[in-house]
Amino acid sequence: MKKGVLPILTALTGAAAGAGTLGYQKAKQHERDFKVIKKNEAILKMFNQWLMIKQEGKSIASYLEENNYKKVAIYGMSYAGERLLDDLKGTGIEVAYAIDQNAERMFADVEVVTVDDVLEPVDAVIVTAIYFFDEIEEKLSDLIDCPIISLEDIVYEL
Repeated sequence: MKKGVLPILTALTGAAAGAGTLGYQKAKQHERDFKVIKKNEAILKMFNQWLMIKQEGKSIASYLEENNYKKVAIYGMSYAGERLLDDLKGTGIEVAYAIDQNAERMFADVEVVTVDDVLEPVDAVIVTAIYFFDEIEEKLSDLIDCPIISLEDIVYEL
C-alpha cells in the first residue's frame, strides 16, 4: 500500500507546481497585456485631441513657434512620430533629426539616431512615446540641454 502512495503524492505535487507556474505566467502575461492596452488608450486619446485641435484650426507648429522652438528633434518614430514629422513639413519648424531606440530599422525623411548618437543641439525634443515619457525624459535630461516636451502635453495645451 505504501508503494502506491508515493507516486500519487509525487504526481500531485508536480501538478500543483505546474499549476502554480502556469498561473504565475498567465498573471505576468495579463500584466503585460494591460500595459499595452493602457498605452494604446493613451495614444488613441492623444490622436483624438490632435484631430480636434486641427479641426479648430490650431497647429502644433504654431505652439512651437509661440514658444520659440524653431529647431526640434522628435523622439519616437512610430505612428505618432511619423505623423508629427509630416505635420511639421512646410512650416517654419525644422526637424533636425529623430531619436529612436530602433534607429537602424527606421526610415524617415530625417536622420534617425539612437540616444547615444544625438546630433546637434536643438531648441526642444518632442517625445511621441507618451506612455514612457517620464523614463525618456529622465534619460534624455542627462544628455541634452534643452526642453523635453511630451507631444501629449502639447496637444492638450492647444
